[in-house]
Amino acid sequence: MKITDLRCAVIGKHPIVRITTDEGIHGLGEVEHTKGYIKPWVMHFREALIGEDPTDVERVMLKIRQRGSFKPYGAAVSAIEHALWDIAGKAANVPTYKLLGGKVRDKVRCYNGNMRRKRTGDRPEDYAADARWMAELPENFFMVKQGISFHSNMKDTVDDFHYGVRQTRSGYHGAMDQGMISEHGFNHMLDCVIAMKEVLGDKISLALDCGPGWMLPDAIKFARAVEKYNIAWLEDMLTGDYVPWVNPQAYRELTLSTSTPIHTGEQIYLRHNFKELIETQAVRIIGPDPADVGGIAELKWIAEHAYMHSILMAPHGTANGLLGLGALINVCATLPANYIAFEYPTASDPWWHEIILGLPTGRIVNDSMIDLLPGPGLGLDIDAKAAKRYLRDEDAGFFD
Repeated sequence: MKITDLRCAVIGKHPIVRITTDEGIHGLGEVEHTKGYIKPWVMHFREALIGEDPTDVERVMLKIRQRGSFKPYGAAVSAIEHALWDIAGKAANVPTYKLLGGKVRDKVRCYNGNMRRKRTGDRPEDYAADARWMAELPENFFMVKQGISFHSNMKDTVDDFHYGVRQTRSGYHGAMDQGMISEHGFNHMLDCVIAMKEVLGDKISLALDCGPGWMLPDAIKFARAVEKYNIAWLEDMLTGDYVPWVNPQAYRELTLSTSTPIHTGEQIYLRHNFKELIETQAVRIIGPDPADVGGIAELKWIAEHAYMHSILMAPHGTANGLLGLGALINVCATLPANYIAFEYPTASDPWWHEIILGLPTGRIVNDSMIDLLPGPGLGLDIDAKAAKRYLRDEDAGFFD
């Protein structure tokens, strides 16, 4: 089998990668909806892929893996890798998890970090109401994650929240505030955590998406302050979204200062950049995103290495067009016992449910669990006829 073409189209807001072959089998991969600008980077790899056997996934990836980088520039390589595994599974007529060593679980656990309503404000009572809404969803999630501090509107809506420079975002995704947090801002965060825990109790776990942007002293002080509330984890306090470095030494000091689990990893590209985090026990939980880290095989290698060091794994997941759900389900079915759950990627637009083929009938998530997909490859496809209405004019021949 040979690759005959690599294409990338933006469907809605999502870049979708499609690899075609001389045997009529195609593979798909999805990029997060905030990264529509990544399309030229995907197409940069076309010449390297034409003529290769897509079922030799690792051999193909050796040609392009070194050309990616930290979020968002690992997305192009990752989506291509997903499409290759999709083809490999379809060619063998088995789900891709069979090619990754086989399943160790029949259902995969996920948590709610994306199914949120728009809060009416950033007061403790607003956070409590939002936590209650999330807790009452029919999916019955075992854990919810809320953004606070620099990963929320607090930095803008709470007066004198911090002493750093306030970034002017104007809709730009990725601008980062950072600096020492004021005592007033610190106490506001604590009040919001207390309000959410009063709603959730010990029946539903609470994780906090915190940054990046914290200075180490504030991070240590906050992690200690919330110890009695049994928070599932504090995520990306020091580094995180769109930060192209890791900083394991600072994370290790934070981790050793508290019993509250510290989590990071969604922006990190390749296993090499998790090596020191894992081997120095710098964090308790890692959260690579299969759509940014270099692909699903890359994530599995990282999970296995973390398992040997007693570090937990909770993959990030925000390729919100539902196609990326196939990659998450297949790789998480194969992960070792350090796997907690992945972040459930909701549809960025309701019509994604209409154009994705292979989704379970009815509700996808039940009691926080998703059944493995029965179809070959990554188990999901796009209904070309239904999707054409959402294509840009320049991508009209994407499905031809």
